[in-house]
Amino acid sequence: MDFTPTEEQEAARDLAARIFGDLATHERLAAAGTGSDAELWKALCAAGLPGAVEETGLLGLVLLLEEQGRRTAQVPLAATCVYGILAVARHGTEEQRARLLPGLRDGTTVVTGAFPGTGGVVAHEGRLGGAVEWVPWLRDATHVLVADAERGLWLVRTEDAARIEPVELTAPWSAGRLVLDDTAAERLGTGSGSDAVGPGFDAYADVLVAARVAFAGLQAGVCAGSLARAVEYTSVREQFGRPLATHQAVQLRAADAYMDTEAIRVTAYEAAWRHDEGLDAAEAALTAAWWASEAGKRVVHTGQHLHGGMGADLDHPVHRHFLWGRQLDAYLGCGTELLAELGDLLAKGDPS
Repeated sequence: MDFTPTEEQEAARDLAARIFGDLATHERLAAAGTGSDAELWKALCAAGLPGAVEETGLLGLVLLLEEQGRRTAQVPLAATCVYGILAVARHGTEEQRARLLPGLRDGTTVVTGAFPGTGGVVAHEGRLGGAVEWVPWLRDATHVLVADAERGLWLVRTEDAARIEPVELTAPWSAGRLVLDDTAAERLGTGSGSDAVGPGFDAYADVLVAARVAFAGLQAGVCAGSLARAVEYTSVREQFGRPLATHQAVQLRAADAYMDTEAIRVTAYEAAWRHDEGLDAAEAALTAAWWASEAGKRVVHTGQHLHGGMGADLDHPVHRHFLWGRQLDAYLGCGTELLAELGDLLAKGDPS
């Protein structure tokens, strides 16, 4: 394994860091409320960052999402890249790629995912029925990638949905409730094969792996940002005549948070690398998701705790990291569920 970014991946990450640093400021985030930042999204697309993921792969996307997480920037980057660009590029037909990818690259087409499949959507002769209680960034999307009860993947235009009801989540993800009623849908992949990847490839499983890894990478950035704010605060805030950062208890909490953040990052990198290399990444993706869920909670709680009374201020920037960390924990799935799934997967590969 080699986690050293390529020149292209480094350039994309550095450009993303500059754009997020310039536009995802505390003042702009506060003004955006629970909605997405349209100007920031246009800037990212104008710079070609979503489209670059086709070349830089899932690891390149993880690097971009780390920078987004550091700033808790309110744009549908993870959803559009995972459920749109990567899904279409890997599992779409030649016609679908030619028709959909240009809009995904320039940001005029925004895709989110009603994912993973929970059995709430049923497909019959190319039409879908059912409901998904909450879908991140649904209010921003032009299309939604829906997983049906049989693990089939379908692209649905949001304007064709029976109903989209706004839903407010813990984090400001412009979410909505998706209601489908004999809704026209376009099949993506076949479930047992893929036009772009090859026969026998499970499109649903591949998108699920990519989603888990991408959102784990986003959590790594959220945790890194939370910890950076805590370090900055405890270095200048004094208690008993000396900075909080000089107290051993504070140092130990920060050290634990740093190790947790690095564990999220390295497991996300490994899973992304395996995915990009065409290796089986299901176990690695579950491992990354578990670390992002369990350790992510610890880190954002630590970040808020080390701010003392300031951490209780809902308008303080560190509280935004707390909200994102808890939302990502919910989206990835609780730790016990992920461990149970990982255990089942490992047991299947045990010859005994």
